[in-house]
Amino acid sequence: DEVSTSPAPKKVKRPKKKRKKGRIKRFFQLLAILLLLVFAGMIYMFYKGMSDVSSGKTNYSPAVTEEFNGVDTADGTNILILGSDQRITQGSSDARTDTIMVMNIGNKDGKIKLVSFMRDTLVNIPNVSYGDSYDQKLNVAFNIGEQDNNQGAELMRQTLKNNFDLDIKYYVMVDFETFAEAVDTLFPNGVEINAKFHTINGEEVSSVEVPNDIGFGDQSTAYQTIKVGKQRMNGQTLLNYARFRSDDSADFGRTERQQQVISALISQVKDPTKLFTGSAAIGKIYALTSTNISYPLLLKEGLSTMIGGKGIEHITVPSQGDWVDEYDMYGGLGILIDFEKYQGQLADLGLR
Repeated sequence: DEVSTSPAPKKVKRPKKKRKKGRIKRFFQLLAILLLLVFAGMIYMFYKGMSDVSSGKTNYSPAVTEEFNGVDTADGTNILILGSDQRITQGSSDARTDTIMVMNIGNKDGKIKLVSFMRDTLVNIPNVSYGDSYDQKLNVAFNIGEQDNNQGAELMRQTLKNNFDLDIKYYVMVDFETFAEAVDTLFPNGVEINAKFHTINGEEVSSVEVPNDIGFGDQSTAYQTIKVGKQRMNGQTLLNYARFRSDDSADFGRTERQQQVISALISQVKDPTKLFTGSAAIGKIYALTSTNISYPLLLKEGLSTMIGGKGIEHITVPSQGDWVDEYDMYGGLGILIDFEKYQGQLADLGLR
Protein backbone atom coordinates (compact mmCIF):
# COMPACT_ATOMS: atom_id res chain seq x y z
CA ASP A 1 0.00 0.00 0.00
CA GLU A 2 1.08 3.49 -0.70
CA VAL A 3 1.77 5.63 2.36
CA SER A 4 -0.27 8.82 2.53
CA THR A 5 1.98 11.89 2.39
CA SER A 6 -0.58 14.67 2.86
CA PRO A 7 1.04 17.88 4.03
CA ALA A 8 0.93 18.75 7.73
CA PRO A 9 -1.57 21.50 8.63
CA LYS A 10 -0.05 24.98 8.63
CA LYS A 11 -0.02 27.04 11.82
CA VAL A 12 -2.29 30.04 11.73
CA LYS A 13 -0.31 33.22 12.45
CA ARG A 14 -1.93 35.62 14.83
CA PRO A 15 -2.03 39.30 13.91
CA LYS A 16 0.42 40.33 16.64
CA LYS A 17 1.08 43.74 15.19
CA LYS A 18 -2.58 44.69 15.19
CA ARG A 19 -3.00 43.56 18.78
CA LYS A 20 0.12 45.46 19.78
CA LYS A 21 -1.11 48.60 18.06
CA GLY A 22 -4.45 48.20 19.82
CA ARG A 23 -2.76 48.05 23.24
CA ILE A 24 -0.69 51.13 22.50
CA LYS A 25 -3.78 53.02 21.35
CA ARG A 26 -5.68 52.10 24.53
CA PHE A 27 -2.69 53.10 26.65
CA PHE A 28 -2.58 56.60 25.12
CA GLN A 29 -6.35 56.91 25.45
CA LEU A 30 -6.11 56.11 29.17
CA LEU A 31 -3.17 58.47 29.53
CA ALA A 32 -5.15 61.27 27.84
CA ILE A 33 -8.09 60.67 30.18
CA LEU A 34 -5.77 60.70 33.19
CA LEU A 35 -4.13 63.96 32.11
CA LEU A 36 -7.57 65.48 31.49
CA LEU A 37 -8.67 64.50 35.00
CA VAL A 38 -5.48 65.96 36.49
CA PHE A 39 -6.00 69.16 34.51
CA ALA A 40 -9.64 69.41 35.61
CA GLY A 41 -8.60 68.80 39.21
CA MET A 42 -6.02 71.57 39.03
CA ILE A 43 -8.62 74.00 37.68
CA TYR A 44 -11.10 73.02 40.38
CA MET A 45 -8.52 73.49 43.17
CA PHE A 46 -7.42 76.82 41.68
CA TYR A 47 -10.96 78.21 41.75
CA LYS A 48 -11.47 76.79 45.23
CA GLY A 49 -8.45 78.76 46.40
CA MET A 50 -9.84 81.92 44.81
CA SER A 51 -13.28 81.26 46.33
CA ASP A 52 -11.79 80.90 49.82
CA VAL A 53 -10.54 84.49 49.57
CA SER A 54 -13.62 86.06 47.95
CA SER A 55 -16.03 84.30 50.33
CA GLY A 56 -14.30 85.66 53.43
CA LYS A 57 -12.74 82.37 54.57
CA THR A 58 -9.39 84.15 54.96
CA ASN A 59 -8.39 87.33 56.79
CA TYR A 60 -7.69 89.08 53.47
CA SER A 61 -9.73 90.77 50.77
CA PRO A 62 -9.20 90.19 47.02
CA ALA A 63 -6.73 92.60 45.42
CA VAL A 64 -7.88 95.20 42.91
CA THR A 65 -6.53 95.16 39.36
CA GLU A 66 -4.83 98.42 38.37
CA GLU A 67 -4.87 100.13 35.00
CA PHE A 68 -2.02 98.79 32.86
CA ASN A 69 -1.55 99.49 29.14
CA GLY A 70 0.71 96.54 28.37
CA VAL A 71 2.66 96.20 25.11
CA ASP A 72 3.95 93.01 23.45
CA THR A 73 7.69 92.47 23.14
CA ALA A 74 9.63 90.84 20.31
CA ASP A 75 10.56 87.55 22.02
CA GLY A 76 8.50 85.98 24.76
CA THR A 77 6.44 87.91 27.31
CA ASN A 78 7.73 90.57 29.70
CA ILE A 79 6.09 90.73 33.13
CA LEU A 80 6.68 93.56 35.62
CA ILE A 81 7.01 92.35 39.23
CA LEU A 82 6.54 94.89 42.02
CA GLY A 83 6.62 94.49 45.79
CA SER A 84 4.55 97.02 47.74
CA ASP A 85 4.91 97.90 51.42
CA GLN A 86 1.17 98.61 51.72
CA ARG A 87 -1.77 96.23 51.50
CA ILE A 88 -2.96 96.28 47.89
CA THR A 89 -6.60 96.44 48.95
CA GLN A 90 -6.00 99.47 51.18
CA GLY A 91 -5.73 101.84 48.23
CA SER A 92 -2.93 103.70 50.00
CA SER A 93 -1.43 106.67 48.17
CA ASP A 94 1.72 106.34 50.29
CA ALA A 95 2.76 102.92 48.97
CA ARG A 96 6.43 102.33 48.11
CA THR A 97 8.34 99.57 46.40
CA ASP A 98 11.87 98.21 46.80
CA THR A 99 11.28 95.24 44.49
CA ILE A 100 11.33 96.18 40.80
CA MET A 101 11.86 93.28 38.41
CA VAL A 102 11.01 92.31 34.85
CA MET A 103 10.62 88.61 34.05
CA ASN A 104 10.65 87.29 30.50
CA ILE A 105 9.03 83.88 29.81
CA GLY A 106 8.05 81.94 26.69
CA ASN A 107 11.13 83.09 24.77
CA LYS A 108 12.93 81.16 22.03
CA ASP A 109 15.75 80.22 24.44
CA GLY A 110 13.30 78.41 26.71
CA LYS A 111 14.71 80.14 29.79
CA ILE A 112 13.21 82.33 32.47
CA LYS A 113 15.02 85.67 32.24
CA LEU A 114 14.93 87.96 35.24
CA VAL A 115 16.17 91.55 35.51
CA SER A 116 16.29 93.45 38.80
CA PHE A 117 16.40 97.23 38.77
CA MET A 118 17.92 99.06 41.72
CA ARG A 119 15.35 101.42 43.21
CA ASP A 120 17.74 104.39 43.61
CA THR A 121 18.63 104.51 39.90
CA LEU A 122 18.09 108.08 38.68
CA VAL A 123 15.65 108.10 35.76
CA ASN A 124 13.48 110.41 33.72
CA ILE A 125 9.84 109.94 34.70
CA PRO A 126 7.34 111.04 32.02
CA ASN A 127 5.46 114.22 32.98
CA VAL A 128 7.29 114.35 36.32
CA SER A 129 10.98 114.99 35.60
CA TYR A 130 12.26 118.40 34.58
CA GLY A 131 12.67 118.21 30.80
CA ASP A 132 15.08 115.44 29.80
CA SER A 133 16.81 115.33 33.19
CA TYR A 134 17.50 112.13 35.10
CA ASP A 135 16.34 113.67 38.35
CA GLN A 136 14.00 111.10 39.95
CA LYS A 137 14.67 107.77 41.66
CA LEU A 138 13.11 104.80 39.90
CA ASN A 139 10.87 103.75 42.81
CA VAL A 140 9.39 107.27 42.91
CA ALA A 141 7.50 106.37 39.72
CA PHE A 142 5.50 103.79 41.66
CA ASN A 143 4.73 106.14 44.55
CA ILE A 144 3.63 109.01 42.30
CA GLY A 145 1.55 106.64 40.18
CA GLU A 146 -0.22 105.28 43.26
CA GLN A 147 -1.13 108.83 44.25
CA ASP A 148 -2.75 109.28 40.84
CA ASN A 149 -5.73 106.95 41.34
CA ASN A 150 -3.57 103.87 42.01
CA GLN A 151 -1.63 103.77 38.74
CA GLY A 152 1.75 102.86 40.22
CA ALA A 153 2.31 99.85 37.97
CA GLU A 154 1.38 101.81 34.83
CA LEU A 155 3.70 104.75 35.59
CA MET A 156 6.49 102.28 36.36
CA ARG A 157 5.85 100.62 32.97
CA GLN A 158 6.07 104.00 31.21
CA THR A 159 9.26 104.88 33.11
CA LEU A 160 11.02 101.61 32.21
CA LYS A 161 10.01 102.12 28.58
CA ASN A 162 11.21 105.73 28.62
CA ASN A 163 14.63 104.89 30.09
CA PHE A 164 15.38 101.29 29.05
CA ASP A 165 13.17 100.91 25.97
CA LEU A 166 11.45 97.88 27.52
CA ASP A 167 8.00 96.82 26.34
CA ILE A 168 6.07 95.14 29.15
CA LYS A 169 2.81 93.26 28.65
CA TYR A 170 1.70 92.29 32.16
CA TYR A 171 2.28 93.23 35.77
CA VAL A 172 2.18 91.40 39.10
CA MET A 173 2.09 93.41 42.32
CA VAL A 174 2.18 91.80 45.74
CA ASP A 175 2.45 93.39 49.18
CA PHE A 176 4.63 92.08 51.98
CA GLU A 177 1.93 90.37 54.03
CA THR A 178 0.47 88.65 50.97
CA PHE A 179 3.95 87.44 49.98
CA ALA A 180 4.48 85.82 53.36
CA GLU A 181 0.98 84.32 53.31
CA ALA A 182 1.55 82.98 49.79
CA VAL A 183 4.84 81.32 50.69
CA ASP A 184 3.35 79.64 53.77
CA THR A 185 0.35 78.45 51.76
CA LEU A 186 2.36 77.02 48.89
CA PHE A 187 5.31 75.77 50.97
CA PRO A 188 3.99 74.63 54.37
CA ASN A 189 7.40 73.11 55.16
CA GLY A 190 9.25 76.25 54.15
CA VAL A 191 11.46 77.17 51.21
CA GLU A 192 14.96 75.75 51.05
CA ILE A 193 17.54 78.48 50.54
CA ASN A 194 21.25 79.08 51.14
CA ALA A 195 21.32 82.34 53.11
CA LYS A 196 24.16 84.64 52.13
CA PHE A 197 25.23 88.05 53.42
CA HIS A 198 28.07 90.33 52.43
CA THR A 199 30.48 91.69 55.02
CA ILE A 200 29.31 94.12 57.69
CA ASN A 201 31.83 96.89 58.47
CA GLY A 202 34.35 94.81 56.54
CA GLU A 203 33.90 91.71 58.71
CA GLU A 204 32.55 88.30 57.67
CA VAL A 205 29.40 87.28 59.54
CA SER A 206 27.85 83.95 60.53
CA SER A 207 24.45 85.42 61.36
CA VAL A 208 22.62 88.72 61.01
CA GLU A 209 19.93 90.55 62.97
CA VAL A 210 17.40 91.57 60.32
CA PRO A 211 14.44 93.92 60.82
CA ASN A 212 11.13 92.11 61.18
CA ASP A 213 9.04 93.89 58.54
CA ILE A 214 5.63 92.51 59.47
CA GLY A 215 4.51 91.51 62.93
CA PHE A 216 2.31 88.43 62.87
CA GLY A 217 2.43 84.76 63.81
CA ASP A 218 5.26 83.67 66.08
CA GLN A 219 7.69 86.38 64.97
CA SER A 220 6.38 89.65 66.40
CA THR A 221 9.72 90.95 67.67
CA ALA A 222 11.46 93.96 66.12
CA TYR A 223 14.40 91.89 64.84
CA GLN A 224 15.01 88.31 63.78
CA THR A 225 18.30 86.38 63.69
CA ILE A 226 19.06 84.65 60.38
CA LYS A 227 22.12 82.40 60.18
CA VAL A 228 24.30 82.06 57.10
CA GLY A 229 23.93 78.75 55.23
CA LYS A 230 21.34 76.28 53.97
CA GLN A 231 18.01 76.25 55.78
CA ARG A 232 14.26 76.31 55.32
CA MET A 233 12.51 79.64 55.70
CA ASN A 234 8.83 80.36 56.24
CA GLY A 235 7.18 83.28 54.48
CA GLN A 236 8.00 85.96 57.01
CA THR A 237 11.65 84.90 57.38
CA LEU A 238 12.04 84.75 53.61
CA LEU A 239 10.61 88.28 53.33
CA ASN A 240 12.92 89.62 56.04
CA TYR A 241 15.89 87.96 54.34
CA ALA A 242 14.99 89.40 50.93
CA ARG A 243 14.52 92.94 52.27
CA PHE A 244 17.68 93.18 54.41
CA ARG A 245 20.09 95.85 53.14
CA SER A 246 22.37 96.71 56.05
CA ASP A 247 25.43 94.76 55.00
CA ASP A 248 28.27 96.43 53.10
CA SER A 249 26.60 95.87 49.73
CA ALA A 250 23.46 97.82 50.80
CA ASP A 251 20.76 97.94 48.10
CA PHE A 252 22.83 95.87 45.67
CA GLY A 253 22.94 93.00 48.20
CA ARG A 254 19.21 93.27 48.76
CA THR A 255 18.62 93.04 45.01
CA GLU A 256 20.81 89.91 44.86
CA ARG A 257 18.84 88.28 47.68
CA GLN A 258 15.54 89.12 46.02
CA GLN A 259 16.70 87.40 42.84
CA GLN A 260 17.82 84.40 44.89
CA VAL A 261 14.42 84.18 46.59
CA ILE A 262 12.50 84.39 43.29
CA SER A 263 14.74 81.72 41.76
CA ALA A 264 14.21 79.42 44.75
CA LEU A 265 10.44 79.84 44.60
CA ILE A 266 10.31 79.12 40.86
CA SER A 267 12.52 76.02 41.07
CA GLN A 268 10.77 74.50 44.10
CA VAL A 269 7.21 75.12 42.92
CA LYS A 270 7.90 72.57 40.16
CA ASP A 271 7.47 69.74 42.70
CA PRO A 272 4.85 67.42 41.09
CA THR A 273 3.30 66.69 44.51
CA LYS A 274 2.02 70.27 44.49
CA LEU A 275 -0.24 69.74 41.45
CA PHE A 276 -3.43 69.87 43.53
CA THR A 277 -2.50 71.57 46.80
CA GLY A 278 -0.32 73.91 44.76
CA SER A 279 -3.23 74.79 42.48
CA ALA A 280 -5.38 75.75 45.47
CA ALA A 281 -2.54 77.81 46.90
CA ILE A 282 -1.95 79.53 43.57
CA GLY A 283 -5.68 80.31 43.33
CA LYS A 284 -5.53 81.91 46.77
CA ILE A 285 -2.39 83.84 45.86
CA TYR A 286 -3.93 84.92 42.56
CA ALA A 287 -6.92 86.43 44.38
CA LEU A 288 -4.59 88.31 46.76
CA THR A 289 -2.32 89.60 43.98
CA SER A 290 -2.96 92.66 41.85
CA THR A 291 -2.31 91.56 38.27
CA ASN A 292 -3.72 91.82 34.76
CA ILE A 293 -2.67 88.25 33.87
CA SER A 294 -5.78 86.17 33.16
CA TYR A 295 -6.09 82.69 34.64
CA PRO A 296 -6.04 80.89 31.22
CA LEU A 297 -2.82 82.73 30.36
CA LEU A 298 -1.36 82.01 33.80
CA LEU A 299 -2.12 78.32 33.33
CA LYS A 300 -0.76 78.20 29.78
CA GLU A 301 2.44 80.13 30.42
CA GLY A 302 2.97 78.67 33.88
CA LEU A 303 2.75 75.05 32.77
CA SER A 304 4.91 75.59 29.69
CA THR A 305 7.52 77.40 31.78
CA MET A 306 7.58 74.71 34.46
CA ILE A 307 7.64 71.76 32.06
CA GLY A 308 9.94 73.14 29.39
CA GLY A 309 12.03 75.61 31.37
CA LYS A 310 15.79 75.50 30.81
CA GLY A 311 16.85 77.36 33.91
CA ILE A 312 16.91 80.96 35.05
CA GLU A 313 19.17 83.71 33.75
CA HIS A 314 19.29 86.94 35.72
CA ILE A 315 21.13 90.25 35.84
CA THR A 316 21.00 93.37 37.99
CA VAL A 317 20.77 96.86 36.54
CA PRO A 318 23.18 98.40 37.27
CA SER A 319 25.87 95.87 38.15
CA GLN A 320 27.87 96.33 41.34
CA GLY A 321 29.70 99.68 41.37
CA ASP A 322 28.81 100.52 37.75
CA TRP A 323 27.35 103.91 38.57
CA VAL A 324 28.14 107.46 39.61
CA ASP A 325 26.70 108.99 42.78
CA GLU A 326 24.41 111.90 41.97
CA TYR A 327 21.57 113.80 43.61
CA ASP A 328 17.92 113.81 42.61
CA MET A 329 15.86 116.99 42.34
CA TYR A 330 15.00 116.79 46.05
CA GLY A 331 18.62 116.56 47.18
CA GLY A 332 18.51 112.80 47.86
CA LEU A 333 21.51 110.66 46.88
CA GLY A 334 20.89 108.38 43.91
CA ILE A 335 22.93 106.54 41.27
CA LEU A 336 23.41 107.64 37.67
CA ILE A 337 24.07 104.97 35.04
CA ASP A 338 24.91 104.58 31.34
CA PHE A 339 21.45 103.90 29.89
CA GLU A 340 22.71 103.13 26.39
CA LYS A 341 24.97 100.42 27.81
CA TYR A 342 22.18 98.75 29.75
CA GLN A 343 19.73 99.01 26.89
CA GLY A 344 22.28 97.00 24.93
CA GLN A 345 22.58 94.41 27.72
CA LEU A 346 18.82 94.01 27.87
CA ALA A 347 18.71 93.56 24.10
CA ASP A 348 21.47 90.91 24.28
CA LEU A 349 19.55 89.11 27.03
CA GLY A 350 16.46 89.07 24.77
CA LEU A 351 14.13 91.37 26.71
CA ARG A 352 13.95 94.12 24.07
